[in-house]
Amino acid sequence: MNLQQLRYLNEIVRQGLNISGAASALYTSQPGISKQIRLLEDELGIEIFVRNGKRIVAITEPGKAVVEIAQRMLHDMGNIKQAAEEFQAQDSGNLTIATTHTQARYALPPVVKQFMKRYPGVKLGLHQGSPTQIAEQLLSGEAHIGIATESLALYDELVTLPCYEWHHCLVVPPKHPLLDEKKLTLAKIAQYPIITYDFAFAGRGKINKAFETAGIEPNIALTAIDADVIKTYVELGLGVGILADMAFIPDRDRHLRMIDTRNLFKPNITRIAIRKNEYLRGYTYDFIELFAPHLTRESVVKAMHVSAEE
Repeated sequence: MNLQQLRYLNEIVRQGLNISGAASALYTSQPGISKQIRLLEDELGIEIFVRNGKRIVAITEPGKAVVEIAQRMLHDMGNIKQAAEEFQAQDSGNLTIATTHTQARYALPPVVKQFMKRYPGVKLGLHQGSPTQIAEQLLSGEAHIGIATESLALYDELVTLPCYEWHHCLVVPPKHPLLDEKKLTLAKIAQYPIITYDFAFAGRGKINKAFETAGIEPNIALTAIDADVIKTYVELGLGVGILADMAFIPDRDRHLRMIDTRNLFKPNITRIAIRKNEYLRGYTYDFIELFAPHLTRESVVKAMHVSAEE
């Protein structure tokens, strides 16, 4: 058994059991991969794959266990390389953050500015997407850190840590009738077309739950993944907007007015996520602490250690 065989095995699974796809991704030949997998099966005394002729159609039960272990071994090999690289160049490397539009636009800029000043030799990448896409990028190794409000805590393969609490607010054009309400209610908001986040983004589940609990059917006229888009359409008079309070900036949003709605919608928790058993470079811990000062290196290491024992 060797690491090359494990890489072939992992890539076949990653390519949906397509050997030709694995061969193309690894710049090698299909017969060569097939031969090495057969040698691995012979050495282990089991069949890893179910075959129909020359085509792989499924993974056997013992094969699933082998694949899981192989993926873990390859991941640990990557950690060993990361550890060696850190001692060779402690202030240089790459750090990829997978996050949502709201976090990238409103929460991360001051953190990114401080980080780049502290680590000019580190190449920083921001990948924006839905919480599901963020989790997938973490699990595939495309990103080192994930930051989002929804869904990340649902993945057992990830360690998630709470960063900060935030609330939704209502944005309306100047002189809108809702600005004159002494006590704003969900029923009064529901009298107008509502422009808010797509379901997978920025605490949208909390918005839906509030209306559902109150027995009110909101008129969701338009949804978007970006708070700036929501504000644009509110400015056009197409409805009232419900968005993250951090996304309203008075100096910039001078054509809008904000109404506090924390008494109507439950608070949201933004979380940071990292892959279990991931080796983190020193500057990665610093980035996490810049974003959430209570998440020191010691607390993150402790959380990862506890998760590894579960």
